[in-house]
Amino acid sequence: MKEKSLNNESTITHNPERKLGIVAGGGELPFKLISWCEKNARPYFVLAIKGNAAENLCTGNIPHEEIRIGQAGTGFKRFKQEGVKEIVLIGTIKRPSFKELVPDLKTAAFFAKIGSKALGDDGILRALIKEIEAEGMKVVGIQEVMPDILVKIGTLTAKAPDKEDEIDIRRGVAVATSLGALDVGQSVVVQQGLVLGVEGIEGTDKLITRCGEYKRQGKAPVLIKLRKPSQDLRVDLPTIGLKTVENAHAQGFKGIAVHAGNALIVNEPEVIALANKYKMFIKGINPAEYEEC
Repeated sequence: MKEKSLNNESTITHNPERKLGIVAGGGELPFKLISWCEKNARPYFVLAIKGNAAENLCTGNIPHEEIRIGQAGTGFKRFKQEGVKEIVLIGTIKRPSFKELVPDLKTAAFFAKIGSKALGDDGILRALIKEIEAEGMKVVGIQEVMPDILVKIGTLTAKAPDKEDEIDIRRGVAVATSLGALDVGQSVVVQQGLVLGVEGIEGTDKLITRCGEYKRQGKAPVLIKLRKPSQDLRVDLPTIGLKTVENAHAQGFKGIAVHAGNALIVNEPEVIALANKYKMFIKGINPAEYEEC
């Protein structure tokens, strides 16, 4: 089925006066969200995931508690104590070790309940959202809290993709859409019509490094990053940042195409400035426009 719009998810009604629960993984996005809440007087409470959230995330008077990834019961209880009504799941989560995953009773019951549905990240996240909302709290996307954070459509940099780049983007869209339907990954690297690599468990940055080893002479590779077709906009949106651009430049990439209206650019002005410095392109794309007729 063709995607007819940039954002085909219905808008979730939420109340900005309600206390926001922030489940914080790694990266810059949790910092951005906390800063936004502070500036806009939005009440909030942070659950920082140990081994994932930055050590300096919760400093000063930031209301928070640290929990292991397997402590869902502790997290639900603390959010209820704090009067949290809406929750944002934001930041990167590394694959946990066995020690980190040792569950409390709530988490054990959760995994027992979902059983065979735990096939891939999307299935687990959908089940987790259902479990959270059964506790009387609503999961919302960061874009519902912070307006205008999603990638805009069109070329965002001084340099635009040329015709050959657009052919590679079209190829990448076809591959990423097919693999995304299987909950495999969000990113594909294409060079001169050849797929150099697809994202698996290693993540985008390691995919870029790996593909640098297979790069051919001539026209440089392009990274294409899309939201999976069945992926919930409230969690795990495709994201690029300064590290993505640095890595792509180091491996000789020409540019990056990212899903407009369905992805995030962390520190967008700095990312665009860095891409301009390296004479790379970044383009927000609508995959439907690249589908073969």
